[in-house]
Amino acid sequence: MGGSYATAGADTIGRESHMNIRKAAALALFLAGAAAAATCGGHGTRESLFVSTQWLADHIKDANLVVLAVGEKADYDAGHIAGSVFIEYGSVGVKGESGLMLELPPMDKLAEVFSKLGVGNDSRVVVYRLKDWLTQAARTILTLDAMGLGNNAAMLDGSLATWKEEGRATSGATSKDAPVVQPGKLTPCPQSDVIADLDFVKAHLHRAGVRILDARDPKVYSGETVRTGMAPGHIQGAGNVHYNGLLDEKTGKLKPVEELQAKFRDAGVKPGDRVVTYCFIGQQASALYLVSRYLGYDTRLYDGSWDEWTKHPELPTETAANQKK
Repeated sequence: MGGSYATAGADTIGRESHMNIRKAAALALFLAGAAAAATCGGHGTRESLFVSTQWLADHIKDANLVVLAVGEKADYDAGHIAGSVFIEYGSVGVKGESGLMLELPPMDKLAEVFSKLGVGNDSRVVVYRLKDWLTQAARTILTLDAMGLGNNAAMLDGSLATWKEEGRATSGATSKDAPVVQPGKLTPCPQSDVIADLDFVKAHLHRAGVRILDARDPKVYSGETVRTGMAPGHIQGAGNVHYNGLLDEKTGKLKPVEELQAKFRDAGVKPGDRVVTYCFIGQQASALYLVSRYLGYDTRLYDGSWDEWTKHPELPTETAANQKK
């Protein structure tokens, strides 16, 4: 009898132990998910979306900082901000199944791309331009925003040239201090208020409180200049803020807030408006999206842009010569 009781007791203890292990594992998964959720979601603000070279220099050794270089690989190899990691721009954009030139890859693919670069849910990510790649750098930040990491993503105010002019540390391809990248633990929480689709734009085309902005060159916007294979003009009623006028030509840094606000105001944006940006394929408009968020506007990027809109001849367009079509 004693042996039977001992065996039964051991079985009970064993079952309880397994149950406790399962509960502990479930709790660990829950806590991990909760931790990811706590650091995922939201968007950047005027205080967070751009950082100075001094800020970056002061924080370059932070354990959770990931600095991403956008540009040509040859330029990265020739010299980059010490500790920064090169991101292949083609990895954050794909040709759409419907034939559109540029769309976001699936979230699981993006998580794979950025986690390999060391980005996790608790990372502070700073993106910078190796040369004149404003739109690509902005598109990278928009991608992080769509993944739910926008609250902790920023662009360097200035480029690699600014960093070098200030005598700050750089590395080359063969430098001994090349960064050793530890994969990040990254769980995206896709945001529904970053990308606007065709139906959204159609539904809000002439709605009060929504302002659609074309980020292209004014001559393209007016229809004076036409890109091969695309129709002239712009989405009917859209305003125009050229992406190339957002930075100071001499310094490569963001123009003062007052100047940027004036550009938006002149394009018909009113306080409290929701802004929808577009361009040819969604790249130039990414820069306008970033600055619009910086100015405090609730902003979307129409990713299909002119590429998609003009594939539907029934949709309204206009040029300077023909205000409505």
